[in-house]
Amino acid sequence: MFIKALVVDDIDSINHAVASVLRDLEIENVEYAQYCDKAYIKAKRAMMDKVPFDLLICDLSFKTDHREESIKGGRELIAILKEMDPDLQVIVNSIEDHPHTVKSLWESGNIQGYVCKDRNGMKELCEAIKALSVGKSYNSPRIDRSMKQENLTILDNLEIKLLTYISQGLTQDEIQEKFKTENIFPSSKSAIEKRLKELRENFNAKTTPHLIGIVKDLKLI
Repeated sequence: MFIKALVVDDIDSINHAVASVLRDLEIENVEYAQYCDKAYIKAKRAMMDKVPFDLLICDLSFKTDHREESIKGGRELIAILKEMDPDLQVIVNSIEDHPHTVKSLWESGNIQGYVCKDRNGMKELCEAIKALSVGKSYNSPRIDRSMKQENLTILDNLEIKLLTYISQGLTQDEIQEKFKTENIFPSSKSAIEKRLKELRENFNAKTTPHLIGIVKDLKLI
């Protein structure tokens, strides 16, 4: 069983419910964070102290408030923490069940479990923790059904970066320079235009702004 867990969720009632599950499983070394930046600091400090977390339970979306956060959401936080510690076991605990979102997270290789926040959520979270503790993965039944849908377009890391930069208002020339700086290839303007054309066709988007709207609705960026 896991020894040290980090729970990242901005809703107190969820944190209390998760705490109860962890106590039942006799996981007593638990820390909580309601902000992604704070979770990152806790994880970084734990690694520096040579007592890293071995389990992360994380939501995907966090409500914005007066605080300016550099890590904007659970997906970004998970990617950062997995890069820091590839052995970290990750369970997404989210209300989000859109198949594109779920499949892209599994395709990233950064998660080992996905639990839906619904009436069976805490029971399934318990099952997920038990499964991961013996080297297995876990999907909520609702998530399992969405994973079996066919013809779902999954974005790769380059496409996510490309669409994110466009959504931030960068021109293709600016994106080309960013790709070169970040050693992302192909980085030529013609390659960027070609990739955008393919993405518009894949998502049946008439224009690039239409494409950005679609992928944002699907929460792919």
